[in-house]
Amino acid sequence: MCGILGILRNKGLVSNLLYDGLLVLQHRGQDAAGIVVCENERLHLRKDNGLVKDVFQKEHIHSLKGNMGIAHVRYPTAGTSSAAEAQPLYVNHPYGISLAHNGNLTNAENLAKELYLNDLRHINTNSDSEILLNIFADELAKRRKLKIDGDLYLNVDDVFHAVSGVHRRCSGGYAVVGIIAGYGLFAFRDPNGIRPLVYGSTLDNGGRSWGVSSESVALSSLGFEAISDVAPGEVVFIDNGGNIFQRQCAEQSKFSPCIFEYVYFARPDSIIDGISVHQSRLNMGTKLAKKIKKSWPDHDIDVVIPVPDSGRISAIQLAKELGVDYREGLVKNRYIGRTFIMPGQSIRRDSVRKKLNTIDHEFSGKKVLLVDDSIVRGNTSRKIVEMARKSGAKSVYFASAAPPVRFQNVYGIDMPAVSEFIANENSIDEIAKSIGVDKLFYQSLDDLIDAVKEENGPQEFDSSCFNGEYVTGDVSAEYLDSLEKSRNDNTKKHTINSDEPIGLHNKV
Repeated sequence: MCGILGILRNKGLVSNLLYDGLLVLQHRGQDAAGIVVCENERLHLRKDNGLVKDVFQKEHIHSLKGNMGIAHVRYPTAGTSSAAEAQPLYVNHPYGISLAHNGNLTNAENLAKELYLNDLRHINTNSDSEILLNIFADELAKRRKLKIDGDLYLNVDDVFHAVSGVHRRCSGGYAVVGIIAGYGLFAFRDPNGIRPLVYGSTLDNGGRSWGVSSESVALSSLGFEAISDVAPGEVVFIDNGGNIFQRQCAEQSKFSPCIFEYVYFARPDSIIDGISVHQSRLNMGTKLAKKIKKSWPDHDIDVVIPVPDSGRISAIQLAKELGVDYREGLVKNRYIGRTFIMPGQSIRRDSVRKKLNTIDHEFSGKKVLLVDDSIVRGNTSRKIVEMARKSGAKSVYFASAAPPVRFQNVYGIDMPAVSEFIANENSIDEIAKSIGVDKLFYQSLDDLIDAVKEENGPQEFDSSCFNGEYVTGDVSAEYLDSLEKSRNDNTKKHTINSDEPIGLHNKV
């Protein structure tokens, strides 16, 4: 999962806006950050591993001059953290294109071979984003447009044609922002709309400026008013004059956004595909409370305590529905990153110890229901339960606002190998015993979908990590097996911070 942002201003520089927007999107990736801006027809790039505040200093922002640019925060979806794979990425043919990508291509290996054998394009990293960039560039180059008398002989139909080629050749989940040097800003979304993308505008220095982002909160924080989500398969193009063009470029589209965005990844103050993340998490709490009351009508829960931060909203509503006290009993160190997206079990376990601390009197002598957004490996949950018991809890119960995670996510969320899921081949009772709780409650998938679904929004969701049903319909057992091998913690130990590029002999 990554965060992407693109801005084209009527007048003025964009680097400060891109930097501030990336800070808002930092929750979507803590591994690397990058910004590229366009000044006339010259691109200026700064990217590196690290948090936004560490990658960019004042002198970097001042040197990024231009009124159009894109930005990216990354966490790696294949276990690697090479600085060479930090985004945005760039190719100089045709025209000069820079691109930032959120998602994962499920046919990346075949595309890399195709690019080399048929298109003579060299892929230099392990990043499927580089493959996607080269597919787009290759499709655009096929239009064979040249510069005439200093004017760029390229029209918006060429861009639409290129993205149509991307949709035809690429499979998986992808949301993209990019710039063509001296020409304009483009954004598009995969035909299933799996990964989120929203655009908006604002009046700026007497004219209209435009922004595109993974989440609406990044735009609103910069003073942009969100207009709409980019539709599945749609392309949005904004030229240097601030004129906007839109077209559906997929032969077939089916709206199936990733439901895990609402469970965990997105900020609660975002609106994704017309759905309030905050409201959906409240609804999850309501649904979960009803399930608990139905299965345990004479419950003895004294207090509901959330696992901060993403479990908080569901916990508030759950406590209200159950009619029991809600208390903040776990204090989070906000200078520790999100443990879900940290590579390596030892790193995650150590971070959990540093990340959370208990307020003992909220646990002492009480029967406590802990509420979290989900349970993946179970390591964090197990540690929190241990902390609750050490703080004197009489009984410890646990509720997950999401169903058991049993299957790989192949569309851009680097969940662990299936063998590392605590729900893998374990019953609910066995999971409860493993994490050390007296009772364990999971949300049902039907209830989760009902909690997120709204009348005017998408009616279907990619829920593959819960049910193993992949909306693109082309995910083979062989692909899942290769993903399993690449995502286990032992593999990640050998790939983190590796700068070794893909050699073409490995691709063909």
